[in-house]
Amino acid sequence: PGTYKFKKKLLYLYVMKRMLPLIFSFLLFSCAGTGGDDNHSSGIPSVPTGVKISSQTSHSVVMVWDAVDGAESYNWKLDEASTSVKNGTTRNTNIIIDGLSQGHTYLFAVQAVSSGGSSEFSAAVTLDFGGSTDPGTTDPGTDPADGTAICVDSPLLLDMSSTPELGSSGFIKVFDSADNQVDAIDLADLATVTIREDGQMIPKTRIYIADESTPAYVFNTFMDAPKCSGRWRPIHYTPLRLHAKALEIKLHSGVLDFGKEYYLTMDKDVIKGHPGLSKGDFTFKTKAKPTSGSEFSVRQDGKGDFCTVQGAVSHSAVIGKSNNVVINIASGTYNETVFVRDKNNLTLKGESRDKTIIAYANNESYEGGSGGSATSKPVVGQAIPASGGRGVILAESCDNLCFEGLTLKNTFGQEKGQAEVIYFNSNNKLIIENCALHSLQDTFLCKGSVYVHNSLIAGHCDFIWGYPKACLFEDCEIRAEAAGYIVQARIQNASDKGFVFLNCRLTAASGVKDGSMYLARSAGQSNAYDNVTFVNCTMSPVIAAAGWYGNPAPNPATPTATSGWKEYGSKNASGAALSGHSSNGKYLSSDEAAAFSSKSAVLGW
Repeated sequence: PGTYKFKKKLLYLYVMKRMLPLIFSFLLFSCAGTGGDDNHSSGIPSVPTGVKISSQTSHSVVMVWDAVDGAESYNWKLDEASTSVKNGTTRNTNIIIDGLSQGHTYLFAVQAVSSGGSSEFSAAVTLDFGGSTDPGTTDPGTDPADGTAICVDSPLLLDMSSTPELGSSGFIKVFDSADNQVDAIDLADLATVTIREDGQMIPKTRIYIADESTPAYVFNTFMDAPKCSGRWRPIHYTPLRLHAKALEIKLHSGVLDFGKEYYLTMDKDVIKGHPGLSKGDFTFKTKAKPTSGSEFSVRQDGKGDFCTVQGAVSHSAVIGKSNNVVINIASGTYNETVFVRDKNNLTLKGESRDKTIIAYANNESYEGGSGGSATSKPVVGQAIPASGGRGVILAESCDNLCFEGLTLKNTFGQEKGQAEVIYFNSNNKLIIENCALHSLQDTFLCKGSVYVHNSLIAGHCDFIWGYPKACLFEDCEIRAEAAGYIVQARIQNASDKGFVFLNCRLTAASGVKDGSMYLARSAGQSNAYDNVTFVNCTMSPVIAAAGWYGNPAPNPATPTATSGWKEYGSKNASGAALSGHSSNGKYLSSDEAAAFSSKSAVLGW
């Protein structure tokens, strides 16, 4: 028995000696399998994926790809057949390549780089500059009928060997194929603006209409004047944006025409250290005019009918005042102001409320007044004929205008200063459906008959205000971003419904103190009425115990069932009834509240 046990032990040790390396290898392989591929576990990044063309002109292309975990930079290469044409390194997940030639076919690939090593290059993407209409080899964002044509409102991207630095003189100019100049940007006008951290250019001095005590504000090339239905809105804008190894050039609104060829020139002083561009160095062609007259698409990647919201809006007005038009806006942040005038039955529809964003920084200190348009186009070097106003969106003389599924922002970002998101200057109909409006002071200014449904309105001081006949907010969130007042009403007739909030939630952003927001305050005008009504609204503790702010006193000072400050069915977050608000407001009976308890009762729609 002892010999048997000894032999059995020897056999066990022999088997374990042979099996342990196999077991260890199996465990190592299993761990590697659950933690990623072998390259990743060894510090070598994965091969980039999602490599594709983002946009393309006749002589340039923007390539993009998905970010790779652990990658510190990316090497890219451009070959023609087996010959290297260009290559480089970037920390971004995109690259702009310029100076490409018509009639050539290129191959683009990219690899990820980290301290642990480099991945293999991605599969090559074919760039066809020979006019092929094969959708597999050309930019899917271009119109096949136009080859490499770009949107009529597309920004132009100029490739640089390093991050560009703007000079202080020189011109960027655009000419048509007959050598007629269609646009110019004068770098001397850079002295009139300040560049914010986000790249937006803002005027150093306030843009305003001259009067007897102030000199005229002269129109310059760092201002724009979008046109809609025969009128122009003078506005500050950002013609140039600096990117890593690229300059983005946004031409003035409406200077390009459909289906035309153009070229760009640039003086050598525009970009420090750059030799400039001459005729033939940077040429491009615009897409043909959209064939549809009722629906247009806006996409920043060049795959739609337009690249800017303004471009689509201006075109919709040209094709007819009253025809129904839907502008479908793809996800993305559109850094622009918008002007729409004398266009009825227009819908601006976002792909996603949270991801389709129209945003720009504007403010009373940048451009004076609520805004208006001019009957003549501003001329460089001459006084501006009108102040386009401090809002992001200016809508004049429109009926049945609709915003749907969008986020609209005034990114001025300071509590003191009037900064509207929308000024609806029309006595007709406006609809806002499933949108988010963000600013601080004076977020939403309106006239006419307005219906806002299932939307967020955020601000802190009089952030809902104006002169509407009736403006109904139904199933909305009204959010306080800081202490202040929700409404300032300037209703023109005592019998008009004014501002009505039905089944809304009154909330506060994080950090806003309880009791610091009032339902309304008065402008103190004897010729305007403070007609504001809250019906069945849930009010968070941010609403002050007095509810209404009574200094100056509202008009009428003693509210009635039809005029003044009123509420019915107010409750807290737990559903308990709220009472005790100041005598400046009136608690309605159920019969009195019926006139404010439905869309048809308030608006008659």
